[in-house]
Amino acid sequence: MSRLALIAGRGGLPAALVQALPVRPMICALDGFAPDALKVDQVFRVERLALFLRALEDADVTQVIFAGAVQRPRLDPSLFDPQTAQMVPRLLRAMQAGDDATLREVIAIFVEAGFAIVGVEAVAPALLPQAAVLSGQVGAQDELDAERAAQIVAALGAVDVGQGAVVAGGLCLGVETLAGTDAMLAGVAALPSDLRPKGGLFYKAAKPDQDRRIDLPTIGVETLRRVADAGLSGVCFQAGSVICLDLPAMQAEAARLGLFLWAR
Repeated sequence: MSRLALIAGRGGLPAALVQALPVRPMICALDGFAPDALKVDQVFRVERLALFLRALEDADVTQVIFAGAVQRPRLDPSLFDPQTAQMVPRLLRAMQAGDDATLREVIAIFVEAGFAIVGVEAVAPALLPQAAVLSGQVGAQDELDAERAAQIVAALGAVDVGQGAVVAGGLCLGVETLAGTDAMLAGVAALPSDLRPKGGLFYKAAKPDQDRRIDLPTIGVETLRRVADAGLSGVCFQAGSVICLDLPAMQAEAARLGLFLWAR
Protein backbone atom coordinates (compact mmCIF):
# COMPACT_ATOMS: atom_id res chain seq x y z
CA MET A 1 0.00 0.00 0.00
CA SER A 2 1.41 3.40 -0.98
CA ARG A 3 2.19 5.94 1.74
CA LEU A 4 2.65 9.68 2.06
CA ALA A 5 5.81 10.98 3.74
CA LEU A 6 5.95 14.40 5.38
CA ILE A 7 9.38 16.02 5.29
CA ALA A 8 8.86 18.22 8.32
CA GLY A 9 10.77 21.30 9.43
CA ARG A 10 10.52 23.54 12.45
CA GLY A 11 7.40 25.41 13.50
CA GLY A 12 3.73 24.56 13.83
CA LEU A 13 2.88 23.89 10.17
CA PRO A 14 3.78 20.17 10.13
CA ALA A 15 1.51 19.46 13.12
CA ALA A 16 -1.32 21.52 11.60
CA LEU A 17 -0.95 19.61 8.37
CA VAL A 18 -0.97 16.21 10.08
CA GLN A 19 -4.16 17.23 11.89
CA ALA A 20 -5.79 18.12 8.56
CA LEU A 21 -4.85 14.84 6.86
CA PRO A 22 -7.19 11.81 7.03
CA VAL A 23 -4.28 9.37 7.58
CA ARG A 24 -1.07 10.04 9.51
CA PRO A 25 1.89 10.21 7.11
CA MET A 26 5.38 8.91 7.73
CA ILE A 27 7.07 11.85 9.43
CA CYS A 28 10.70 12.58 8.58
CA ALA A 29 12.93 15.45 9.64
CA LEU A 30 16.32 16.82 8.68
CA ASP A 31 18.76 16.37 11.55
CA GLY A 32 18.55 19.43 13.81
CA PHE A 33 15.23 20.70 12.44
CA ALA A 34 12.60 18.68 14.32
CA PRO A 35 8.98 19.91 14.06
CA ASP A 36 6.94 21.12 17.03
CA ALA A 37 4.60 18.67 18.78
CA LEU A 38 5.20 15.73 16.43
CA LYS A 39 6.91 12.39 16.90
CA VAL A 40 9.42 11.91 14.08
CA ASP A 41 9.61 8.48 12.48
CA GLN A 42 12.94 9.01 10.72
CA VAL A 43 15.72 11.58 10.96
CA PHE A 44 18.02 12.05 7.98
CA ARG A 45 21.06 14.05 6.89
CA VAL A 46 21.71 15.70 3.52
CA GLU A 47 25.06 13.87 3.35
CA ARG A 48 23.15 10.58 3.21
CA LEU A 49 20.25 11.72 1.07
CA ALA A 50 20.50 8.77 -1.33
CA LEU A 51 20.18 6.32 1.56
CA PHE A 52 17.20 8.26 2.89
CA LEU A 53 15.47 8.09 -0.49
CA ARG A 54 16.02 4.35 -0.52
CA ALA A 55 14.53 4.09 2.99
CA LEU A 56 11.41 5.92 1.81
CA GLU A 57 11.07 3.50 -1.08
CA ASP A 58 11.46 0.53 1.28
CA ALA A 59 8.67 2.02 3.42
CA ASP A 60 6.32 2.03 0.37
CA VAL A 61 6.31 5.82 0.17
CA THR A 62 5.17 7.13 -3.21
CA GLN A 63 4.23 10.73 -2.35
CA VAL A 64 6.17 13.37 -0.43
CA ILE A 65 5.04 16.67 1.05
CA PHE A 66 7.37 19.34 2.47
CA ALA A 67 6.24 21.55 5.36
CA GLY A 68 8.05 23.60 7.98
CA ALA A 69 11.12 25.80 8.22
CA VAL A 70 14.69 24.65 7.66
CA GLN A 71 17.98 26.46 7.18
CA ARG A 72 20.83 25.41 4.97
CA PRO A 73 22.72 22.81 7.01
CA ARG A 74 26.47 22.66 7.28
CA LEU A 75 27.67 19.65 5.34
CA ASP A 76 30.26 17.21 6.68
CA PRO A 77 32.20 15.79 3.70
CA SER A 78 33.27 12.76 5.75
CA LEU A 79 29.64 11.58 5.99
CA PHE A 80 28.81 11.43 2.27
CA ASP A 81 27.90 8.04 0.89
CA PRO A 82 29.04 7.42 -2.72
CA GLN A 83 25.61 7.98 -4.31
CA THR A 84 24.90 11.20 -2.42
CA ALA A 85 28.39 12.48 -3.23
CA GLN A 86 27.41 12.44 -6.90
CA MET A 87 24.53 14.84 -6.10
CA VAL A 88 26.75 17.37 -4.31
CA PRO A 89 27.82 19.49 -7.32
CA ARG A 90 24.22 20.09 -8.45
CA LEU A 91 23.11 20.92 -4.90
CA LEU A 92 25.98 23.36 -4.38
CA ARG A 93 25.26 25.09 -7.70
CA ALA A 94 21.61 25.44 -6.71
CA MET A 95 22.47 26.81 -3.25
CA GLN A 96 24.64 29.50 -4.84
CA ALA A 97 21.71 30.53 -7.06
CA GLY A 98 19.32 31.13 -4.14
CA ASP A 99 16.57 29.48 -2.10
CA ASP A 100 14.18 28.98 -5.00
CA ALA A 101 16.85 27.26 -7.07
CA THR A 102 17.76 25.04 -4.12
CA LEU A 103 14.16 24.01 -3.59
CA ARG A 104 13.70 23.28 -7.29
CA GLU A 105 16.78 21.06 -7.24
CA VAL A 106 15.56 19.20 -4.14
CA ILE A 107 12.21 18.60 -5.84
CA ALA A 108 13.99 17.37 -8.97
CA ILE A 109 16.05 14.87 -6.95
CA PHE A 110 12.95 13.44 -5.26
CA VAL A 111 11.07 13.26 -8.58
CA GLU A 112 14.00 11.51 -10.26
CA ALA A 113 13.92 8.98 -7.42
CA GLY A 114 10.30 8.20 -8.31
CA PHE A 115 8.36 10.23 -5.75
CA ALA A 116 5.43 12.54 -6.49
CA ILE A 117 5.67 15.91 -4.72
CA VAL A 118 2.37 17.05 -3.19
CA GLY A 119 1.65 20.64 -2.17
CA VAL A 120 -0.08 21.72 1.05
CA GLU A 121 -2.95 23.25 -0.91
CA ALA A 122 -3.63 19.90 -2.60
CA VAL A 123 -4.21 18.02 0.65
CA ALA A 124 -5.29 20.78 3.08
CA PRO A 125 -6.76 23.69 1.08
CA ALA A 126 -8.52 25.08 4.16
CA LEU A 127 -5.12 26.20 5.46
CA LEU A 128 -4.93 28.79 2.66
CA PRO A 129 -7.81 31.29 3.13
CA GLN A 130 -9.50 32.77 0.08
CA ALA A 131 -10.26 36.46 -0.45
CA ALA A 132 -12.01 38.07 2.53
CA VAL A 133 -11.53 40.53 5.36
CA LEU A 134 -11.16 37.99 8.15
CA SER A 135 -11.02 40.41 11.08
CA GLY A 136 -11.31 44.17 11.63
CA GLN A 137 -11.84 46.85 9.00
CA VAL A 138 -9.73 47.86 6.02
CA GLY A 139 -9.58 51.55 5.13
CA ALA A 140 -8.76 53.43 1.95
CA GLN A 141 -5.12 54.02 2.99
CA ASP A 142 -4.77 50.34 3.83
CA GLU A 143 -5.86 49.48 0.30
CA LEU A 144 -3.24 51.83 -1.14
CA ASP A 145 -0.55 50.46 1.16
CA ALA A 146 -1.49 46.89 0.20
CA GLU A 147 -1.15 47.69 -3.49
CA ARG A 148 2.26 49.27 -2.89
CA ALA A 149 3.38 46.32 -0.75
CA ALA A 150 2.23 43.82 -3.36
CA GLN A 151 4.37 45.57 -5.97
CA ILE A 152 7.39 45.53 -3.66
CA VAL A 153 7.03 41.86 -2.72
CA ALA A 154 6.57 40.87 -6.36
CA ALA A 155 9.84 42.66 -7.20
CA LEU A 156 11.64 41.02 -4.27
CA GLY A 157 10.33 37.60 -5.19
CA ALA A 158 11.37 37.96 -8.80
CA VAL A 159 15.01 38.09 -7.65
CA ASP A 160 14.51 35.43 -4.91
CA VAL A 161 14.93 37.77 -1.93
CA GLY A 162 11.79 37.51 0.23
CA GLN A 163 8.04 37.14 0.54
CA GLY A 164 7.09 40.04 2.80
CA ALA A 165 7.21 43.82 3.25
CA VAL A 166 5.91 46.54 5.57
CA VAL A 167 4.31 49.66 4.08
CA ALA A 168 2.78 52.66 5.87
CA GLY A 169 1.42 55.75 4.16
CA GLY A 170 2.91 54.54 0.89
CA LEU A 171 6.40 54.28 2.39
CA CYS A 172 8.29 50.99 2.57
CA LEU A 173 9.46 50.54 6.17
CA GLY A 174 10.99 47.11 5.77
CA VAL A 175 11.44 44.14 3.48
CA GLU A 176 11.92 40.50 4.27
CA THR A 177 15.38 39.10 3.55
CA LEU A 178 17.35 36.04 4.69
CA ALA A 179 16.83 36.96 8.37
CA GLY A 180 13.07 36.43 7.96
CA THR A 181 9.80 38.02 9.00
CA ASP A 182 10.53 38.36 12.72
CA ALA A 183 13.75 40.28 12.10
CA MET A 184 12.00 42.59 9.64
CA LEU A 185 9.18 43.38 12.06
CA ALA A 186 11.66 43.95 14.90
CA GLY A 187 13.48 46.42 12.67
CA VAL A 188 10.24 48.27 11.95
CA ALA A 189 9.43 48.38 15.66
CA ALA A 190 12.84 50.00 16.29
CA LEU A 191 12.35 52.81 13.75
CA PRO A 192 12.13 56.32 15.27
CA SER A 193 8.58 57.64 15.25
CA ASP A 194 9.57 60.66 13.16
CA LEU A 195 10.64 58.36 10.30
CA ARG A 196 7.34 56.58 9.88
CA PRO A 197 3.66 57.40 9.37
CA LYS A 198 1.09 56.00 11.77
CA GLY A 199 -0.52 52.68 10.99
CA GLY A 200 0.62 50.63 8.06
CA LEU A 201 0.51 46.93 7.29
CA PHE A 202 2.57 43.81 6.94
CA TYR A 203 2.07 42.10 3.57
CA LYS A 204 2.91 38.51 2.68
CA ALA A 205 2.71 36.71 -0.68
CA ALA A 206 4.13 33.85 -2.68
CA LYS A 207 6.96 34.68 -5.07
CA PRO A 208 6.06 35.14 -8.75
CA ASP A 209 6.27 31.83 -10.62
CA GLN A 210 6.97 30.00 -7.35
CA ASP A 211 6.62 26.23 -7.36
CA ARG A 212 3.55 26.03 -5.14
CA ARG A 213 4.32 22.49 -4.03
CA ILE A 214 6.95 23.77 -1.60
CA ASP A 215 7.76 26.79 0.60
CA LEU A 216 4.48 28.68 0.43
CA PRO A 217 4.61 31.53 2.98
CA THR A 218 3.13 30.87 6.42
CA ILE A 219 1.77 33.16 9.14
CA GLY A 220 0.26 32.51 12.54
CA VAL A 221 -0.79 33.99 15.88
CA GLU A 222 2.79 34.95 16.74
CA THR A 223 3.01 36.92 13.49
CA LEU A 224 0.06 39.03 14.61
CA ARG A 225 1.69 39.75 17.97
CA ARG A 226 4.87 40.92 16.30
CA VAL A 227 2.86 43.09 13.91
CA ALA A 228 1.15 44.72 16.91
CA ASP A 229 4.53 45.24 18.61
CA ALA A 230 5.69 47.02 15.46
CA GLY A 231 2.81 49.50 15.77
CA LEU A 232 1.09 48.44 12.55
CA SER A 233 -2.64 48.38 11.87
CA GLY A 234 -2.92 44.94 10.36
CA VAL A 235 -1.84 42.02 8.20
CA CYS A 236 -2.63 41.62 4.54
CA PHE A 237 -1.74 38.54 2.50
CA GLN A 238 -2.21 37.14 -0.97
CA ALA A 239 -5.47 35.15 -0.91
CA GLY A 240 -5.10 31.45 -1.61
CA SER A 241 -1.30 31.61 -1.48
CA VAL A 242 -0.44 31.99 2.22
CA ILE A 243 -0.82 29.28 4.87
CA CYS A 244 -2.57 30.39 8.07
CA LEU A 245 -1.84 28.30 11.14
CA ASP A 246 -5.09 27.95 13.14
CA LEU A 247 -7.17 30.63 11.42
CA PRO A 248 -9.84 30.84 14.17
CA ALA A 249 -7.12 31.55 16.75
CA MET A 250 -5.60 34.14 14.42
CA GLN A 251 -8.96 35.87 13.98
CA ALA A 252 -9.51 35.96 17.74
CA GLU A 253 -6.02 37.35 18.34
CA ALA A 254 -6.41 39.98 15.62
CA ALA A 255 -9.64 41.14 17.26
CA ARG A 256 -7.96 41.24 20.68
CA LEU A 257 -5.04 43.27 19.34
CA GLY A 258 -7.23 45.60 17.27
CA LEU A 259 -5.64 44.51 13.98
CA PHE A 260 -7.24 43.78 10.66
CA LEU A 261 -6.56 40.44 8.98
CA TRP A 262 -7.13 40.57 5.25
CA ALA A 263 -6.81 37.92 2.55
CA ARG A 264 -6.46 40.18 -0.51
